[in-house]
Amino acid sequence: MKQPEYHPGLFLHWFKLSVRFRDLDPLNHVNNSVYNTYYEEARIDFVKSVPEFRDSMNLGLSFILVHLEIDYLKPILLNNSLIIGSAVEEYGNTSIKGFQAIYDKQTKELKSTARTTGVWFDIKKQRPVRLPEIEFPERYLLRGLKNG
Repeated sequence: MKQPEYHPGLFLHWFKLSVRFRDLDPLNHVNNSVYNTYYEEARIDFVKSVPEFRDSMNLGLSFILVHLEIDYLKPILLNNSLIIGSAVEEYGNTSIKGFQAIYDKQTKELKSTARTTGVWFDIKKQRPVRLPEIEFPERYLLRGLKNG
């Protein structure tokens, strides 16, 4: 998976998060299962920042996560402040492939990367539906990286 060095323009969407004591495991670093929670919080914030997604959610539509792949690169410790970048790699008819990365806010050290696939879903009908048309979808794309 990609291991991009920090650059403020790499992701359009950034989410800030502080490590909580409850996130730690007996080895005194963030438990691997908590990384998924960090990525989820950032994805939710990202989705809410896109007006077309936010408006569609008010109609009973939402993303269903169907695939998650995480690389754990460096430990995250108590008192670390984090920034999580989120971007779109591919935008299909009913699904989006996303890329996310966690960096230490102070040092900009890359801690983890993730790839996700989400399906736009009608909660009432319990089936996938077409993604909303996004104005200028290229602004949400990962910038300056080739697939890898």
